[in-house]
Amino acid sequence: MSSEVIIRSGFRGLRYVDGRFDQVLEPGRYDVPVSRFGRRAPKVEILIVDLRERELNIKGQEILTVDKVAVRVNIITHFRVVDPVAAVERVADYGDRVYSDVQLAARRSLASMTLEGILTNRNQLSEDILRDVEGVSAGYGVEIIRADVKDLIFPGNLQDVMNRVLTAQRLAEAQMIEARTKADRERLAAEADAEAKRIRADAEVDALRRLADAAQAYAEHPALLRLRELETLGALGANAAARLYIGFDKHSDHLND
Repeated sequence: MSSEVIIRSGFRGLRYVDGRFDQVLEPGRYDVPVSRFGRRAPKVEILIVDLRERELNIKGQEILTVDKVAVRVNIITHFRVVDPVAAVERVADYGDRVYSDVQLAARRSLASMTLEGILTNRNQLSEDILRDVEGVSAGYGVEIIRADVKDLIFPGNLQDVMNRVLTAQRLAEAQMIEARTKADRERLAAEADAEAKRIRADAEVDALRRLADAAQAYAEHPALLRLRELETLGALGANAAARLYIGFDKHSDHLND
């Protein structure tokens, strides 16, 4: 004696014998044996699993952005079972698991984005959620096809929120520019001062080198020293206000006598 089970297209059957998984049944008609009176037959169960694409709405998730703005988000998720055995045996309810995984992925993504970033690039949020959950869901036999952000709801007046955010951003940018400008001015001043000191040091070294060269030349050629003296006397003679005393000590002694 047996009963019939029909598995339609788009579904699969998981056949269990005495509680143990036996095989995956493709669409078709199957006989399920039934115990007769007085005879004990193995207990056969067939669990039908839907492989069609399904839609899951995740509504009203309130999450703080990275700039501390509370956002309520509604997400539409499309998924399907690709491994019915894993979907049934690895998690208690794969639908609930998809819900929680997408919810947590949305929280992680929104918490890393600014309000302005969410408004200007909503697709990034959907892409982040999908990328975050698709690897996890594959572990329990489910493929996440889409995870689209349907609605974004902001507290109070959106313009007020955006104005506060933009004001804070502009203030931070202005402070950064001011600090960078001050640092640049200090750096340029330090570089100019260091360059001036280097030039002065080079000039002093050059002057000392010239004096040393001249002293050595005078020592080796006394006539050059005498010529230098005559040039100096000539220059002094051209100045009417100049007074030149020659042999001052000698004439001083004569006057004392």
